[in-house]
Amino acid sequence: MTMSGAVAIVTGASRGIGFAIAQRFVAEGAKVCITGRNAEALENAVKDLGGEDVAIGVPGKGDDADHRAAVIDTVLGAFGPVSVLVNNVGINPAYGPLGSIDLGAARKMIDVNVLGTLGWVQEALRGGLADSGGSIVNISSISGVRPAPGIGFYGVTKAALIHLTEELAVELAPSVRVNAVAPAVVKTRFATALYEGREEQVAATYPLGRLGVPEDVAGAVAFLCSPDAAWITGQTLVIDGGITLTGAGQ
Repeated sequence: MTMSGAVAIVTGASRGIGFAIAQRFVAEGAKVCITGRNAEALENAVKDLGGEDVAIGVPGKGDDADHRAAVIDTVLGAFGPVSVLVNNVGINPAYGPLGSIDLGAARKMIDVNVLGTLGWVQEALRGGLADSGGSIVNISSISGVRPAPGIGFYGVTKAALIHLTEELAVELAPSVRVNAVAPAVVKTRFATALYEGREEQVAATYPLGRLGVPEDVAGAVAFLCSPDAAWITGQTLVIDGGITLTGAGQ
């Protein structure tokens, strides 16, 4: 119960990595607010997490300032000051080379993946994050660590997220710790296009012989938010089954 008494917000958490993180937090004793665009999916996720005694859901879009403000106000009313923020929400509406990427789609990615993340941090600070020895974890990607043709601009936004993590770690210290994780391919609906129909082939390129699962990321995030990581800030933990050691795959 290393997170007993914590109040956490996990964005984009009705399913996949975000839901696994919220589930781990509840198991560790935290109360959690999850967000997402689909109200019905959020309602079902809250039930799966154990109901409104430990979890609440607030539907909306990550790049909507009014939504972010409403989440903080709801959390303050239901659970009290925010102590943990996990910026998991992210989009990738454009595939293909940078030379022909739709600039409108690129701007949307910046709005959600980068500016939206900063907006969540600003709201969480209003919600008391710096008053409780808070922790932020941003979900980046190995596409932000090295080139990933086909999802290149998504990688640009995830690289920006890593630098944002470092800047925030300096600016918010010593009151708030800020770290990031950078997963490789994790088996979620979001990443289906990267392995569907060829999972065995893709997994064979990983030294550990398999793709990631949401629980792999959840465990790392829980560690970074725990007292065991009390002297860690500004770091990006690569969670990749060893793939970046080989130069193969994405």
